[in-house]
Amino acid sequence: MAFNFQTFRTRALTAIVFVIVMLGGLLWNQWSFLALFAVIHVGCWIEYRSLIAKIDSRYQHISVVHLLGAIAAGIGFMCWMTGDLFLIGDLPLSEIGFRVLLISLTVLVLIKFIKWRVPDWKIIGYTVGGLIYISMSWGLLVNLYNYFDGNTYEKGWLLPMLIIATIWINDTMAYLVGSFIGKTPFSPISPKKTWEGTAGGAILAVAVVTAAGIYWLQLPMLQLLLITITSAVMGTLGDLLESKLKRMAGVKDSGSFMPGHGGFLDRFDSLLLAVPYVWLVLFLFG
Repeated sequence: MAFNFQTFRTRALTAIVFVIVMLGGLLWNQWSFLALFAVIHVGCWIEYRSLIAKIDSRYQHISVVHLLGAIAAGIGFMCWMTGDLFLIGDLPLSEIGFRVLLISLTVLVLIKFIKWRVPDWKIIGYTVGGLIYISMSWGLLVNLYNYFDGNTYEKGWLLPMLIIATIWINDTMAYLVGSFIGKTPFSPISPKKTWEGTAGGAILAVAVVTAAGIYWLQLPMLQLLLITITSAVMGTLGDLLESKLKRMAGVKDSGSFMPGHGGFLDRFDSLLLAVPYVWLVLFLFG
């Protein structure tokens, strides 16, 4: 394929802007962190609705109130998960979030029962699936903010950054290792992935991030291994899940918010599945 400078420039500029926005949102403070993932949450929901509508055309006709109700419920859940760290005056944001979540879910249920005498359970299932796939993941990521409170560095973004770093190194190394020695196809859903690349990427990601966490950040080895192994494994499965959705919808990218790189779901598919499992593993064993 001939080198296309215009395409390269577009992809490079988009990637630079993406990294700046992500780092700014992640590192500034807890409010920028919440705002960043609230925006990502909305973008993921819009693309999810579009994908599902291509799989089942009836979902194209859900009302604006239905879509906004689902997004509001997700934002409410994210705010509910903030705990005591986010205060508006003396009022915890988590209390406001819980009320928004309850009101949004109530409105969604009432709309369905008023509009249809017999609820369309499949449409309801798509929306519940979106709440679990997207909203729960971002809510639990917000809940993991400040997980390492008391650490030498006391940075709230430490755990989210460890998950993101593991997924990024895993993706990059899987591509490089697979390019050099990959021979055995990993899954028909993603023909370019190989077992050699997937295993090599996961091993390198776990080793690099765990070593950095122990020697640089002075974090416990057991927690680092739980975080990195879960992130690498579930991140790969998250990539496959989104690829499966796109295949069913008959599209190459979930969206186009990043020219040359795809949409929100394309950028955050691994994180969406890794986060709830990291949260669960740390809850059980951390």
